[in-house]
Amino acid sequence: MDALAQFISRAILQGTPLLYGATGEIITEKSGNLNLGIPGIMYIGAISGVIGGFFYQNESQSVSPLLAVIIPLLCCLFGSLLTSLLYCFLTVTLKANQNVTGLAITTFGVGFGNFFGGSLIKILKSDVPYLSLVKIAKAYKTTVFPFSDDMGSFGKMIFSHGFMVYLAIIIAVVAGIFLKRTRPGLHLRSVGENPATADAAGINVTLYKYLATSIGGMIAGLGGLFYIMDYSNGIWSNNGFGDRGWLAIAIVIFSIWKPSMSILSSYLFGALYILFNYINVPMTYIPLIQMLPYAVTIIVLIATSVRKKRENQPPHALGVTYFREER
Repeated sequence: MDALAQFISRAILQGTPLLYGATGEIITEKSGNLNLGIPGIMYIGAISGVIGGFFYQNESQSVSPLLAVIIPLLCCLFGSLLTSLLYCFLTVTLKANQNVTGLAITTFGVGFGNFFGGSLIKILKSDVPYLSLVKIAKAYKTTVFPFSDDMGSFGKMIFSHGFMVYLAIIIAVVAGIFLKRTRPGLHLRSVGENPATADAAGINVTLYKYLATSIGGMIAGLGGLFYIMDYSNGIWSNNGFGDRGWLAIAIVIFSIWKPSMSILSSYLFGALYILFNYINVPMTYIPLIQMLPYAVTIIVLIATSVRKKRENQPPHALGVTYFREER
């Protein structure tokens, strides 16, 4: 039971950055913007939080848990917002190709993070190729449910995590309610389905695209911050983020563009991502096990395409640049 509880607990931690990224991308795609820059935005969100935490930790004699959380969090949101606004300016205002712009944002984000991460490591003149923010990470990893230790394996599995695990779930649930139950959510979905019709109905298409992409980018950036501050115990190493940004985009397809479904989907992907560590198989089969998240995504994509149910399809105008003068 302890091994199973540990596996589920690690799957939740592994899936949480994916949940942030998937929720942010779902909100973005509901506006019709296909933001393939999510991996880069998550990277920038992570390094922005690291920069804020680094200077606070090194300039303070005693670290306040509240400031240790707030400063990196605000820096993360600010960095993610600026990058999302750059994407919006290029694709919505200048009408640049969304796929090319997204890939450029991802390349830029990784390079930006590696440059500043490497610069901070050099500032410390450290012999190790990583940056450690242990004091900052401690504030993020502190559980919000102190009674979890008294609940045995179940408590450790579900209630022993830091606040950002539960924040990701709350954001996904609120996003689902917003998209399905509110008038602005309906307007946003209409912009993603048919921007010309939405425009004719008096909906500000440009405003909705900017807001959805910016808010979605900030949510995704929190995934990068969580990965560094909680999952990695405050350790930043260049190119250490892996392919989690791309997995988050895959989860959008797997959860058929529904934030509520992205919760379980993210944890499932988190479990598949670490499965090879918990099963005893020959080394030659480990790459096949590591392929499972991507294989499952392809199967789901084929299944949803074959069923052709409209509610399981992406927004009709996804990835299509809207030219107002052509409506």
